[in-house]
Amino acid sequence: TVSINKAINTQEVAVKEKHARTCILGTHHEKGAQTFWSVVNRLPLSSNAVLCWKFCHVFHKLLRDGHPNVLKDSVRFKNELSDMSRMWGHLSEGYGQLCSIYLKLLRTKMEFHTKNPRFPGNLQMSDRQLDEAGENDVNNFFQLTVEMFDYLEWELNLFQTVFGSLDMSRSVSVTATGQCRLAPLIQTILDSSHLYDYTVKLLFKLHSCLPADTLQGHRDRFVEQFKKLKDLFYRSSNLQYFKRLIQIPQLPEHPPNFLRASALSEHISPVVVIPAEASSPDSEPILERDDLVEMDTTSQQFDNRFDDIFGSSFSNDPFNFNSQNGMNKDDRDRLIEQLYREISALKGELDNCKAESHCLAVQLKGRISELEAELAEQQHLRQQAADESEFLRAELDELKKRREDTEKAQRSLTEIERKAQANEQRYTKLKEKYSELVQNHADLLRKNAEVTKQVTVARQAQGDVEREKKELEHSFQRVSEQAQRKTQEQTEVLETLKRELAASKQELQTVKGTLETSAQSEAERGAQLAGLEAERASLVEAAGRREEETAALRAELQQLQVMLRAAVEEAEAVVQDALNRLEEPAHISCSGSADYLLSRTLAAAGCIERLQEACDRYLAHPEEVSGLVRSVALFAHLIGDTILQGSATCHTAPMEPADMLAELCKQCGGEALLYLASLKDAASIGSADCTAVRNCVSKITAIGEELRPRGLDIKQEELGDLVDKELAATSAAIEAATTRIEGAASPKEFYARNSRWTEGLISASKAVGWGATVMVDAADLVVQGKGKFEELMVCSHEIAASTAQLVAASKVKADKDSTNLAKLQQASRGVNQATASVVASTKAAKSQIEETDTMDFSSMTLTQIKRQEMDSQVRVLELENQLQKERQKLGDLRRKHYELAGVAEGWDEAAD
Repeated sequence: TVSINKAINTQEVAVKEKHARTCILGTHHEKGAQTFWSVVNRLPLSSNAVLCWKFCHVFHKLLRDGHPNVLKDSVRFKNELSDMSRMWGHLSEGYGQLCSIYLKLLRTKMEFHTKNPRFPGNLQMSDRQLDEAGENDVNNFFQLTVEMFDYLEWELNLFQTVFGSLDMSRSVSVTATGQCRLAPLIQTILDSSHLYDYTVKLLFKLHSCLPADTLQGHRDRFVEQFKKLKDLFYRSSNLQYFKRLIQIPQLPEHPPNFLRASALSEHISPVVVIPAEASSPDSEPILERDDLVEMDTTSQQFDNRFDDIFGSSFSNDPFNFNSQNGMNKDDRDRLIEQLYREISALKGELDNCKAESHCLAVQLKGRISELEAELAEQQHLRQQAADESEFLRAELDELKKRREDTEKAQRSLTEIERKAQANEQRYTKLKEKYSELVQNHADLLRKNAEVTKQVTVARQAQGDVEREKKELEHSFQRVSEQAQRKTQEQTEVLETLKRELAASKQELQTVKGTLETSAQSEAERGAQLAGLEAERASLVEAAGRREEETAALRAELQQLQVMLRAAVEEAEAVVQDALNRLEEPAHISCSGSADYLLSRTLAAAGCIERLQEACDRYLAHPEEVSGLVRSVALFAHLIGDTILQGSATCHTAPMEPADMLAELCKQCGGEALLYLASLKDAASIGSADCTAVRNCVSKITAIGEELRPRGLDIKQEELGDLVDKELAATSAAIEAATTRIEGAASPKEFYARNSRWTEGLISASKAVGWGATVMVDAADLVVQGKGKFEELMVCSHEIAASTAQLVAASKVKADKDSTNLAKLQQASRGVNQATASVVASTKAAKSQIEETDTMDFSSMTLTQIKRQEMDSQVRVLELENQLQKERQKLGDLRRKHYELAGVAEGWDEAAD
């Protein structure tokens, strides 16, 4: 665990080899990667790009050199790697794109080894094992080659992304940050060399079994990857960082010729050599301290050198300088020598202290570095512990809430049990009272029997009294009265006992009713408890359904917002297209009337009001977006039409109003774009205001009112003169035409003189015949179920228009009293009635078919209906766009038709 945390940390340096080696040995020790993933899952890989990059490097090493079970233990985390890759792909700077591509490469590697379990993690296998991997089946070899191409493609992408993130103009490979990015490429180089070798061998094998045309795609893809891999190997071999760690092979100058089978013998498998590792570069440098030589005094050194050169010392000195000079060493010289010796000793001690201090400083620096690394690791672990503590605190709060809810439910259940126990005790008391009343009733029955017996005895005594009447006459009356009194008392007692018995029975019935009520209330409480449990379960289920519906509605609301954004973008495109068309040369020749411009501005003003109302409804109810989408589409088309018609009207208007109108059209388009931009953003739609657009449309309307022709400006007298002049000119033209008609000698000469008119008449007749033929064909297709009703309606309109053209052309040259002209007009009316009948029948049949195609809403849910509504709205927008394009196409076709018809009938020559 410690090695994993040391290998995967936030420091932007390369992963240390000893930590990675410990992780690999750990997977072999536990025969899997459970510990690795348990540690990695606690790391914030999604928040630190450097941490994620180093995780990818270590995980790549484990997949290559770790235990085979590493792949099995890591497959279940494949989706998490994909999600993390997508997340880092949104970050375009730093390690974001590097992590994204590296994670995709690791996922591809895992998928490749899962599909092809015969390939080891390091991809090292012999030719025989390669043949066994394909099971000697050409289809398997073909698929295996494709998978290797995909695998190698991600390896090359990682190469190019890493080199693209480095500044190759500097020596980045000797910096810590550069080595952090380049270190994983060693694993990539090892994989790429094997993949290239296996791909070459498989392609030669495939070319020996399949035609060359079938493998053209394989050859093209191989050539492309060969060029990239050759360039990347060359660039990597020139980096100083790789030179001391790995020996990169060089690929041949040209790719192998797979069409020549003998070229396989010329292929040399690229071999990547990793030199034997020297002493770990991660260990701290230790300075070796040499033994310090103890320094002697200066005088002793001088004397020793002197003795070495000139022989023995003072006693044997042949020169005997001291004796010759008559001088002896005094105390001052001895003191100087002693001081020299002390100075030398102090210098030696000082050098020793300096060496020891330097060694100690180096050791302390190394210790400081280790402590800093441990501190960073402890901080990282503390952060992890804080995150885990926060997570556990949240879980504890959740458990507290659940415990409170459970305690509440337990208290309510205890209360219900207490009430049930009280009712049971009450039932027991009532039962005891009932037993007591039954006992009293039995006692009363016994007393009644005794009273009855006493009555019998009294009657016997009365008989005795009657028999002894004569003997006891003086006491008979008294005994009789006593007997009567006793009988009355006994009767009263009997009545009292009967009333008590009835009261006891009534009380017994009351007790029975109370017991039944208690039992019934207890059953009701049990039913209520069961109902409460069922209601609680239903509420939980309803809450789940409500959450699902809420999620569905949230997704649906998001789709509606996307659709609104698309509609607003399409509307912006329409308005922008209208603004762009103002500058086109073809539009400069277009002209328009002020009346039509006013009709467009009035429609646009009404649409603006409806759009504002739809926007208010959308703010109040965000789910009602369909009305806003329709209003936005109509708003864009009407504003664009207003801009185009306003610009066309400028071409026929006076200069000053024309300039103002053109400027207002451009301003209206700009304001409309700003308004649509505010509608596109959900945050600013509440503050969207169409007042500026409404003001622009109002100003355009005002200028259009000024440009309308003013017939009342002409005076009544001038108007009468103009009418007289026009009538006179018309009469003169009619007389000239009559003279020209009467001047024709014969029909042949008439047709020859008016050849252009004759050709137009013949063309109109041909158009009628052609339209009838097309309508018959369309009717046949409709009967067969292959045609469209719209084709019949278009053909009918075309026949009616051609017939009207034929009659109009005939009226130009024919006499108004001509019988042939009357017959032609009668036939034209018949044709019009027939075409009208055809159109009416077509519409009726179409409506009947549409009624039969009514949708069945009985089996559709609310979500499905809303989805169908959204699809219909999208379809409406698409059809409106297609309708506009078809109208434009129809206008172009008609324009071209008029040009060709003019050329064919000589309109230009007639004008000349």
